[in-house]
Amino acid sequence: MSNRRWINNSQPQTLQIAVLLLYLNAAFLALTGGILVPLGLAIIVGQAAGAFGIANERKWGYILSVVMACLPLALLLVGGLHSVLGVSLLTLMFEVALVALLVHPHSSEYQKIWFH
Repeated sequence: MSNRRWINNSQPQTLQIAVLLLYLNAAFLALTGGILVPLGLAIIVGQAAGAFGIANERKWGYILSVVMACLPLALLLVGGLHSVLGVSLLTLMFEVALVALLVHPHSSEYQKIWFH
């Protein structure tokens, strides 16, 4: 039996939700054509790999997830205020929520203690 898992229900709720958001972000970006752009493909692969790493309690997964959560947020904010105030307001809210979930004290303390 394999110990690999996509979602780990024994982790704090903040990490569980972050893992789900990482998978959803990767899927939505792939469905909206992000897979055709090299940076988009890197973000898709990074978010999915990071989520898988967190689910399997790997430190590299947590670090990769934080980087891959901050990168789209930074790109969205650098894109200008017209992106923030326009259609991308919902996207901005999800990106901020994802970063907040990953750097939340419950998440960071759990990964310091239990991740390998």
